Amino acid sequence: MLESYVFNYIILFVLLEIYEIWAQRAETLLGMLARMYEHYEKSVWLFLVMQPTFIFAMGFMILCEYNIISVTLFSLKAGDILTKMFLIKKVFIEKELSSDLSQMIVAPINKAFIYMGLIIYPLMIVGALS
Repeated sequence: MLESYVFNYIILFVLLEIYEIWAQRAETLLGMLARMYEHYEKSVWLFLVMQPTFIFAMGFMILCEYNIISVTLFSLKAGDILTKMFLIKKVFIEKELSSDLSQMIVAPINKAFIYMGLIIYPLMIVGALS
């Protein structure tokens, strides 16, 4: 049985992840990027605040004293943020896209892909606290 504090971290993370999914919901990657660009355009800090699982992962990594699983969780979330920022820059600021990238961002997103973080990251939280 999971101890209550582990369960609390998982519940908090899942709620934050659901919020992110809701805030970024769209049929395509371009739609998701457009929703995120609205915040990015106002302020990079606002964009980062709208990524609460990234902030959670940072605090969780410190709380777990930088164990390998918590660092991996943070690294995945940081990579996600950096990828989003890179794509926002390419699509909305530079307006330079390769043909492959153009095709990728307008393709429909598989629903399973969107919810994958709700399974993978909580398992990492359990591993980091075990």
